[in-house]
Amino acid sequence: MKVPAFNLSTDEIREELAPIRHPFSIAVCRAKNPFNIGAIIRTAHSFLVREIFLVGTEPWYERAAMGMAKYETIVECPDEAAFLEAVRGRPLIGVERDHARTTLWEAEMPDDLVFLFGSENDGLSDTLLAACSEILAIPMYGINHSYPVAIAAGMVMCEWARRRDPRGKPSPP
Repeated sequence: MKVPAFNLSTDEIREELAPIRHPFSIAVCRAKNPFNIGAIIRTAHSFLVREIFLVGTEPWYERAAMGMAKYETIVECPDEAAFLEAVRGRPLIGVERDHARTTLWEAEMPDDLVFLFGSENDGLSDTLLAACSEILAIPMYGINHSYPVAIAAGMVMCEWARRRDPRGKPSPP
């Protein structure tokens, strides 16, 4: 028998989480590997993002989300135009190594932003890149060209949280 967390219904848990969600969202172009989307949703839950935008119509693997999808606001956008309409007026920060203008360590991260991740094979399209107010890269030190998209999403969300958590700030010398 499955017992809901805290003996609350899914709706009650969602209601309890709503006021403590963080003022940022993530968006993912549907990946070649449907497992990655589920993994990103699971990780996004750990950071209590406001919402998760899924761009495209490819399926995703719900089991990889380990049940966390039911607690999240998932906005399915059938195409790039629908996604751009849904986030109009919000800062859109693309995560794309080849077109980056700054790094994860230096990028501004205003409230209400949307981090945008491309697919494993194609990255972000020219249309999405043009819509971004900023494009950042995650520093890399090996010969590999990119991080797996689920790992990159986790790193970016972690950096967002580190900057806002008083324990994440460096100590004065």
